[in-house]
Amino acid sequence: MNYLEFKNGDKMPALGLGTWKSESGEVYEVIRMAIGIGYRHFDCAAIYGNEAEIGQAFADAFAAGDVKREDVWITSKLWNSYHLKQDVSVGFERTLNDLKLDYLDLYLMHWPLALKPGVGFPKTSDLFISLDEAPLDETWDEMEKIHESGRIKHLGVSNFNSRNLDLLMSAAGVLPEMNQVEMHPFLPQHKLVNYCWDNAMHMTAYSPLGSGDRPGDRIKSDEPKLMEHDIVKSISETHNITPAQVLLAWQVNRGVAVIPKSVNEGRLKQNLEAAEIVLTEDEMDRLNNISIHFRYIDGSIWTIEGSPYTMDDLWEEE
Repeated sequence: MNYLEFKNGDKMPALGLGTWKSESGEVYEVIRMAIGIGYRHFDCAAIYGNEAEIGQAFADAFAAGDVKREDVWITSKLWNSYHLKQDVSVGFERTLNDLKLDYLDLYLMHWPLALKPGVGFPKTSDLFISLDEAPLDETWDEMEKIHESGRIKHLGVSNFNSRNLDLLMSAAGVLPEMNQVEMHPFLPQHKLVNYCWDNAMHMTAYSPLGSGDRPGDRIKSDEPKLMEHDIVKSISETHNITPAQVLLAWQVNRGVAVIPKSVNEGRLKQNLEAAEIVLTEDEMDRLNNISIHFRYIDGSIWTIEGSPYTMDDLWEEE
């Protein structure tokens, strides 16, 4: 397994298991199965609605001796409705209790925007809170306080562009060590990757296979299919591996962590094996320079009529 090393020497496995869209009633078995297969990096979030079941799987795996807590890297995220100063610790405590843990290895601010307490996904504009009311640096400051207590080993963000990172870092006492964003050969994020690396920040790729199992109302009928692209298919045939393994190996080979989701034992094994696949420089160049540009998670839910947020607030276009 390849690892990303943090400033204090901690190492995060470069390939982990994503848990977005893993349903209650199945995710417990998936976590136990993944631990048995060899996964040691798990990516969670309160908004996924499955952390309590995941936490039970962790607790049972630790009790059974399947793995030690210190040998597993667990990430979670602060949801947008906990951004007000008095709510940050509430959101964190809920996640820690649900996951049945004493600490998190990595805690991320899920999005650079705020919602009113109790809101999951807003249907109307009055459910948003502007950044004037809930500044990112104030939310971050509360996350830093938890970090200082030792219950968060590392702090980071998700879905942040360089402008939002500049704003955050200008006021931060503890600089973010991770930025998790959508990333794949149709959205390679070269500019943002280089920015983060220049600022000693690792990156994690979500939706690395195109997120074909996301809710149907978020799928466009004419969207391009990552695993059907000719370059991806050609490289998969050369190495006698699957197109999914090509896409995952591309991330690991470029030094980016990646968190594919699966509930199928065979695909879980294949995904983990992808972390050991070495692509040639030519193959990496071909994947890096695919001319299609497409974002699967477009963020339009945050820019409904009357919202204080726009697409320019969110994305780093190349």
